[in-house]
Parts: sequence; structure tokens; C-alpha cells
Amino acid sequence: MEETISLQELFQTLKKRVVLILSLTILATLISGIVSYFFITPIYQASTQLLVNQERSETPTLNVGDIQTNLQLINTYNVIIKSPAILDIVRNELALDTLTTVALNSKITVSSVGESQVVTITAQDPDQFVARDIANTTASVFQREISKIMNVDNVSILSQAIASDDQAPIKPNKMLNMAIAMVVGLMLGVGIAFLLEYLDTTIKTEEQIEKLLNIPVIGAISSMDRKEQDKFDKFQQTRKDETNRA
Repeated sequence: MEETISLQELFQTLKKRVVLILSLTILATLISGIVSYFFITPIYQASTQLLVNQERSETPTLNVGDIQTNLQLINTYNVIIKSPAILDIVRNELALDTLTTVALNSKITVSSVGESQVVTITAQDPDQFVARDIANTTASVFQREISKIMNVDNVSILSQAIASDDQAPIKPNKMLNMAIAMVVGLMLGVGIAFLLEYLDTTIKTEEQIEKLLNIPVIGAISSMDRKEQDKFDKFQQTRKDETNRA
């Protein structure tokens, strides 16, 4: 029985503060949408893929040992691709004078899929065509320079990075941001509603009096609305006039 009453009180609190809760939810969603659509710079992404072998073999026989060695060297290739030895050349070829090597490094991500010999170079930039050029140039520079750095002369570019005018940015994810803001606003509204209810120590019902004083309520004075108050005042004035005449 106590749990039922507590549940009723819970819903009563939410019902009483529903305007506050909805207002905060809508406000948070609206602010997130405005920021996502008008203030956050869109970021575009372009990717290219490389197939890296240790060296060309004169025989077409598949050597499992060579494949295993190549797989172990993938992490080394990933580091070399993002090293100044490669990125400095990329900066010069693309004439990225305003971009430092460190900043260019932050725009590039290098990864490999599972235990494959395929390396994916991904570039991100506010301009989709710049992202494409960074990815493709990094791949071609690595293909050209790796033979000077290591004993690797068999790097193949499997796919070129592409870009188009109608390409969608990868971030910000506007709908996801708005959905998160809506949930946060809803949680904030509910939290404030319960906080205000907790801080409100006024007694409003007979049940609260009984619970607070642990004694039964034997009577209550009902409040009058404005119309009833006017009638009562008029009656009081009439009685007063009659008394004065008497």
C-alpha cells in the first residue's frame, strides 16, 4: 500500500511540473539543433586503401612466412605513414603552408582491417576536396618513399579517395546531437521537478497533516472562490447596515 501511494506521489509531482519538464526538454533540443546546424563546422572524410608486401617475389608461390612477416610489419607501416618523413613531403606537394606537420598528422588516421595486409588511410577536413587530396597524396608519397626507408617495393593502391559536391559530412551528427540533448533536457527537467518538490515544505493536503503530526484530521475549512467571497462580503455589509439602523 505504501508503494502505491509513493508511486502516486511520483506521478503527481511529474504532472505538476510537466510544463517545466517539457520546456527544458524542448529548449535543450532547440539549442543543440541550432549549434549543430549553424555553429559547428562540418567535417568531411575521405579514405584510400593500400596493399603492402615486403618485397616482390620472383616466384608466384605463396609463402606463408612472408605473409606473416608482412602482417607483423603493418603497425610499423602505420607509424611511418604518419611520420614527418612522409607528411613533410605531403605538405610540400599540396602547398599546405598554413598547416603544420603536427596539425596534418591529426587529420590523418591509419588503420588495418583484422590481420589483412590492407592499410586504410583516412583524412578529415572541413573541405571534402582537401580531405581527398590529403588521403591520396599521403598514399602516393608513402608508395614512393617506403622503398627508401625499408626493404619494401611492392605497395599497391587499391582504391583512390574520392569527393563530390553533394558529399555529406561525417560530423556533426545533427540528429544524434539533438536526440542526446532531448534526453539530457528531459532528465534535467525531471531532476529539477523533484528537487523543487523536495524543497517545497508547505502543507497542502489533509494527508500531509496526518502524516506529519500522526493524528487524524477531524475537520477542514474549505476556501471560497471570488464569487462566494463577494456574496459573503455583501451579506456582512447588509448585516452591519441593519445593526446600525437598529
